[in-house]
Amino acid sequence: MQVTVLPFGVLKDWLGAPARTLELPEGATVARLLAHLAPQAPLRGIAVSVNAEYALASCVLHDGDEVGLLPPVSGGIDSAATVALTRVPIDMAQLLQQAKQGADGAVLVFDGIVRDNTRGRSTLYLDYEAYEEMALRQMNELAAQALSRFRVRHVTLVHRLGRLQVGETSVLIVVASAHRAQAYEASRWLIDTLKQTVPIWKRETFADGVVWAAGEPFPPALAVDAPEQPS
Repeated sequence: MQVTVLPFGVLKDWLGAPARTLELPEGATVARLLAHLAPQAPLRGIAVSVNAEYALASCVLHDGDEVGLLPPVSGGIDSAATVALTRVPIDMAQLLQQAKQGADGAVLVFDGIVRDNTRGRSTLYLDYEAYEEMALRQMNELAAQALSRFRVRHVTLVHRLGRLQVGETSVLIVVASAHRAQAYEASRWLIDTLKQTVPIWKRETFADGVVWAAGEPFPPALAVDAPEQPS
């Protein structure tokens, strides 16, 4: 059977191609696929998706499956949530105004911006890329969970892709609620969980070099490792 492998972030560099088709035996699992690829790239602590859904090592693959290899990660619109990926500058003022209603006692904004340095290295610009179909699905799920878990009225969750200059907004979160405590809790949970689970990666270009930003580890329930290779 044939499966399509889509590496993202730094894994795309290590594996040397944005996508490839692999021939695997019938009944092969995600673990078998990772074992096949392990000599070419360090595949520990990554997550794997099958057809844009997170998958475990034991997941059995089928002919035509699309398998995403996701290094640690550095929409739709309705009355309760606004979720989007965009390649144009994020209009914070407009999104904030759209989020407000008379019943709200608090509207909390998290504005993640590109700073001019990282660990003492001067930043020129950043490039963000995503597994877009899966990222939007995960972002919509996060918004729905925040609405239910923290009982806030509205969530806006927008992430920028492409090249960003210093001072530009990379991610905007707006939480509207009758009470400020729930808004603070929901906003913190959204950004922390987004950083861990949504497949978006950041490539940093400095005055003295280029690197993929080290992402936060996936939650243990999502992380998948390639089998150890015999010595």
